[in-house]
Amino acid sequence: MPPSLRPVRVWLLIVAIMVFMMVIVGGATRLTDSGLSITEWRPILGAIPPLTGADWREAFEKYKLIPEYTVVNSAMTLAEFKVIYWWEWAHRFLGRIIGAVFLLPLLFFALTGRLPPGAWPRLFAIFVLGGLQGALGWYMVRSGLAERVDVSQYRLSAHLTLAAIIFASLIWTALRIGREPRWVKDRERAAALICVLIVIQIAAGGFVAGLDAGQGYNTWPLMDGKLVPEGLFQLVPWWRNFFENAMSVQFNHRLIAYVLVAAVAAHAYLARTRSALLLVGAVLAQAMLGIWTLLAQAPLSLSLFHQGGAFLLLAAALWNLHLLLSRSPAQGRQ
Repeated sequence: MPPSLRPVRVWLLIVAIMVFMMVIVGGATRLTDSGLSITEWRPILGAIPPLTGADWREAFEKYKLIPEYTVVNSAMTLAEFKVIYWWEWAHRFLGRIIGAVFLLPLLFFALTGRLPPGAWPRLFAIFVLGGLQGALGWYMVRSGLAERVDVSQYRLSAHLTLAAIIFASLIWTALRIGREPRWVKDRERAAALICVLIVIQIAAGGFVAGLDAGQGYNTWPLMDGKLVPEGLFQLVPWWRNFFENAMSVQFNHRLIAYVLVAAVAAHAYLARTRSALLLVGAVLAQAMLGIWTLLAQAPLSLSLFHQGGAFLLLAAALWNLHLLLSRSPAQGRQ
């Protein structure tokens, strides 16, 4: 990589780390049931939290109007409300900081001519995705402000999946910026498909979180006493079971994990590179962490480690693909 591009690469990796941190904070916000504590979306003025006692009482009164309070938290005190409020505020504030940390250096690098040809459109597209992510986050919150006591699992999964796409785009752009495209072989296509499969598994994990599906069926490898439990298709039409049936959602998450472990193992056997072997270790560690989280009935700490592990696994898969694309046919193992 040309030395002039190193600051660009470092900047993109810093933003990716910040996105990773936001995913962890977002997971904590979801798992502590804090996501509905702020009932308004004010992109600019919302950065200022309540500063006085009157401000806090006003925010609490607005929260009292939604079903989560009236049905679930009617005994909540103002002090308890402040705890969940700060989680949601921190999540939104970090999103604003990420937007600034991405946009300002982007303009600087673009105006000073430090971006290689073709990089500007890709980076602008990532910025647009970040803006859409903020809007999608509010769209998700809105689903829990009227008739529900929590957010829609569909919108939650979409929000998490878009975060994974943004994270992957940042990592991949940092790794490949300024590099010439090259031809792709079967093992490189397989490595790319593994990256896609990890994103699909992250989306499936969003449905698990949205339905609190990890709180039930806390045995492994059997589920409800069987390898294939009964009740996977109780809902009609049948397709709803993949998204609305907690048993089916957890079973699908397990099944995708098995497929992912097998795919990574097969890829490592065929590719025979160090990066592929490291990816095997990463996917096995993530699978074991998932099992531990399940057996422990998804406590907050393990759930956050598992969610963060999914994004680290995605980064490892992208690194593996990058190394494969960077090799020449005559090179040995990476």
